[in-house]
Amino acid sequence: MTPFIRLHPNDDVLIARTQLLGGTSVENVTVRGLVPPGHKLAVHDIAAGQPVRRYNQIIGFASRPIAAGEHVHTHNLDVGPDGGDFARDYAFGADVKPEPARREATFLGIKRPDGRVATRNYIGILSSVNCSATAARAIADHFSRQTNPQALAAYPNVDGVVALTHGTGCGMDTEGLGMHILERTLAGYATHANFAAVIVVGLGCEANQINAWLAHSSLRQGETLQVFNIQDTGGTRRTVEKGIGLVKDMLPRANRVKREPCSASHITIGLQCGGSDGYSGISANPALGAAVDLLVAHGGTAILSETPEIYGAEHLLTRRAVRREVGEKLIERIHWWEHYTKVNEGEMNNNPSPGNKAGGLTTILEKSLGAVAKGGTSNLQAVYEYAEPVTAHGFVYMDTPGYDPVSATGQVAGGANMICFTTGRGSAYGCAPSPSLKLATNSTLWQRQEEDMDINCGEIIDGTSSVAEMGERIFRLVLATASGERSKSEQHGYGQNEFVPWQVGAVM
Repeated sequence: MTPFIRLHPNDDVLIARTQLLGGTSVENVTVRGLVPPGHKLAVHDIAAGQPVRRYNQIIGFASRPIAAGEHVHTHNLDVGPDGGDFARDYAFGADVKPEPARREATFLGIKRPDGRVATRNYIGILSSVNCSATAARAIADHFSRQTNPQALAAYPNVDGVVALTHGTGCGMDTEGLGMHILERTLAGYATHANFAAVIVVGLGCEANQINAWLAHSSLRQGETLQVFNIQDTGGTRRTVEKGIGLVKDMLPRANRVKREPCSASHITIGLQCGGSDGYSGISANPALGAAVDLLVAHGGTAILSETPEIYGAEHLLTRRAVRREVGEKLIERIHWWEHYTKVNEGEMNNNPSPGNKAGGLTTILEKSLGAVAKGGTSNLQAVYEYAEPVTAHGFVYMDTPGYDPVSATGQVAGGANMICFTTGRGSAYGCAPSPSLKLATNSTLWQRQEEDMDINCGEIIDGTSSVAEMGERIFRLVLATASGERSKSEQHGYGQNEFVPWQVGAVM
C-alpha cells in the first residue's frame, strides 16, 4: 500500500495516506517538511495564480508559488481573487444515463393505513413556538424509558415518545418566508410516517398560530393529530397533564402495529456529511454514493442537500439532471444563496470549518467536490426547496443550509425515514423520528470513537475494502436499520435536541 493516494492522473496534488516526512521520496518527488494524514502534497511546481486540481476539478488557486513536494493547504491555496467565480460548464443533462434495471430487496417495515411505510414507530410532541417547548418536553419526559421505565412497558411496539422543540415561532413576519418554512417543517413532521400520532402544543398568542398552521397545511385534528394551547388549557401544569392523558389514549392504537416485509422502494434517505476531512471525498462519501445507486436501483429515494457545501461542484449535478428545468432550478437556488449571503454580509466562498481544515480540506470548492460524491452517479430527478414533500423516487436534491441539524430537519420534514451521515472528525449527531447511521471516513476515527460510528469506511483508505464493497455493506446496514436494528446514535439517546428548523429572516 502506497503512503499516498492519487485520485486522477491530471491532479496537481496527492493525498497523504499516512504522515509524510520531509526528505521522503513520493513518485519521484521529495517531500518538503511534514504533510499530515489526509492533507495534500504538490506533485510539481505550481505558479502563483494557477489553478490546482483534485478529482480533476479545480479546488482553488495558488496564492503564492508552490514547489513540488510542498504541503498544499491554507498557507498557499485559496479560492482566488474572484471568490470561486470561475467558468463551470453546467451542460444540463449531458451525463443522464439509462435507468438501471429494477431490483427488489425488502426490509421489515411498518405499513400505515395510507400506504406509506415507516422505519420507526414514535409518538411525537411538537411545539408551535419556543414558549411551549418546556411543556412539550415535560409531556415526553413522563414517558422516558430512562426515568419512568414502566410508562411504556405495556407498549413494546412503540419506539418512544419524543419532544421536538425549537427556538422560533414568534417575533417573525406572519406572512414571510421564515413562517412559510416553519409551517412546512412542522407539517412534514406532524404527518411523518415514523410518527404513529402527534400532539402539537402552543402558547396561544404566538405569531405561529396553530389554527392558521392547520389551515395553511391542509391538516385537521383527529386520532393521530391533536393540538392545544397553554393559555386555553389554564397553565403549564394542566397543559402537561392534558398532554400526558392524550398520549395515554394514543398508545394502545400506536402499539397495534407489526413489522412485515416491504419493498426497499419505501426507503428515503437524507444524505449528510459533517466534521469532514481530507478522506471524506475518497472513502465514506463515494461509498455512500455507491449505496445510493443501489437504493435507486431498488426503487428507493436519496436526498442530497447542503447547498453552501455543493457550491463549486453544482455543475457535476446539473449534468445529471433528467430535464433542463431540474438543473436550472438547482442553479436558481445557488443564485438565491449568493444573494442571501450577500445581504447578510457573508459570502459563499467561505473556507471550511477549523475542524475541516485540520483534517486536510482547504477551500469550500474542495469540500464541495467531495460532498457531492454522496449522491452517487444516478440521474437527478428533482430539486426541492427546504422541507417540501419529496414525491419523486430516485436521486433528488433539497435546498438546505450546510449546518447539519438544520439540513437534516428539512430532509425529514420532506419525508426522509432514515439519515446516513459521513464524518471524518467525529460529529455527534442523531435524529428523531428517523434513525441516523454514522459512517467514519478513516480507521483512526473508528478506533477512537467506535461507540458513535456504525460503519468504518476507513477500510477503503487502508486498502482492505473497495468503494463498491463498502457501498454494498452500507446498503445492507440501511435495510437492517430500517427493519428495526438500532443505530449507535439511537442507543445513546440522540435525536430530540437535533430538531432545528431553518430560521430565515429578521427576528422582530
